[in-house]
Amino acid sequence: MAELTVVSPLRVEALAVGGDVTLTGMGRAKASAAGARLAALPSSQAIAVVGVAGGLDPDLRVGQLVVATEVRSVDGTLVRSLPGAERIAHDLRQKGIDVRTGPIVSSPRLVGAGERAELAAAGALAVDMESAWLADRLPDRPLAVVRSISDTADQGMVLGGMRALATLMRVRPSLERWAGAVGRHNVVLAAPRSFCAGVERAIEIVERAIVRFGAPVYVRRQIVHNSHVVADLEAKGAIFVAELDEVPADAVVVLAAHGVSPQVREEAARRGDLSVIDATCPLVTKVHHEARRFAAQDYRIVLIGHEGHEEIAGTLGEASMTLVERPEDVAALDIDPTAEVAYLTQTTLATDETAEIVAALRDRFPGLHGPNSHDICYATQNRQDAVRSMVGLCDLLLVVGSSNSSNTARLVEVARREGCQTQLIEDETQIRLSWFDGVDTVGITAGASAPEFLVQRVIDSLSDLGPVAVTEHRTTDESAHFSLPQAVR
Repeated sequence: MAELTVVSPLRVEALAVGGDVTLTGMGRAKASAAGARLAALPSSQAIAVVGVAGGLDPDLRVGQLVVATEVRSVDGTLVRSLPGAERIAHDLRQKGIDVRTGPIVSSPRLVGAGERAELAAAGALAVDMESAWLADRLPDRPLAVVRSISDTADQGMVLGGMRALATLMRVRPSLERWAGAVGRHNVVLAAPRSFCAGVERAIEIVERAIVRFGAPVYVRRQIVHNSHVVADLEAKGAIFVAELDEVPADAVVVLAAHGVSPQVREEAARRGDLSVIDATCPLVTKVHHEARRFAAQDYRIVLIGHEGHEEIAGTLGEASMTLVERPEDVAALDIDPTAEVAYLTQTTLATDETAEIVAALRDRFPGLHGPNSHDICYATQNRQDAVRSMVGLCDLLLVVGSSNSSNTARLVEVARREGCQTQLIEDETQIRLSWFDGVDTVGITAGASAPEFLVQRVIDSLSDLGPVAVTEHRTTDESAHFSLPQAVR
């Protein structure tokens, strides 16, 4: 966490920004001298250069903000990259401010229309008269450059300047959040994390089917609950549908890893024109076998899980059973206490929460029967155990995965029950500066359906805020491997 110093060239800009602002003066010489003075501040001081600028990109409008990803001199020389720009811009956008990110060039003189066009052609968004000379004196300091467009090739500075200053009045809170987040961070990676064997198998099934049978290959529902995985497979030739009636005749269709009910399989068989490949996770298939076994023995079956989840829909189709989601649901069960009762569980639940429900069932039905082995899959349990083991080391835990992923959501719940500040993110674009104030150590894990490359992108994004030191906290190794269906071997 750094202290923030805001600098502006002119007093009118400083008044717009508000609060304590250091004036640099206008132009190269004054900016360079101000940079030398700023360099004497403590090294932890974060500096934000805020003011107006001329727009170069023809799409820019007066009053629009540009957060610099780099600053250049007018001859095109790169003075400094500013990796925190996207984080600042994202925070500003959250407040409804129209923001662009990209290079800003500094000129020692006012530039005319022809030179503006040349600078725009070189990729610069805006031009000012100070930022590069300040940055040149502050090579290692946390630095941000935020400029509001006061004029463009089509709009003059009089009215545009007023609009630009009005926008500057809104930027300080985001800069303060940025300063609170910048600095060195320790990153602790949970292990195991990311893909499990069932997810790897399901993705490989779709990829192999596309290669073997040609695109498109249809997939009923999301193959796994992760938007990045789905988008990648769509780019390779997969088409995702909600139901089989959306699949054309004579097509190849893959059933997703969460499993389906017998009714879906029967629908496919009745059509007779589909080549069906089953990508159901073998651990989900195990639960289906147990449901049929308990039903054959005339047990009253209680299924522990989350209503509406695709895995639950498939399991409920295997036999008559009653769904419970919370320990308090057990008291409302309309089942004779003397009946033969068996329970099953969704594979992606939180182990501690599930244990509470099982204990409640056992209190009410002392002769309760369970599966031969735990239904909660090894990968779900391993990732939860890893989180429990590491949360005491972290000021903040980032859980990478999609919001509709059950096993990912359970990681968030487990960490929060342990008292750790925890945030679920789809990817690095959802990171918020406000989470990092006072945070030294950041833990990162990922759900079993989230690819590892997303974890690396999160780490790279954290490095935009300052140096990161990465260690791995490993609790167990995983060696499980599931064979592929014959159709794609």
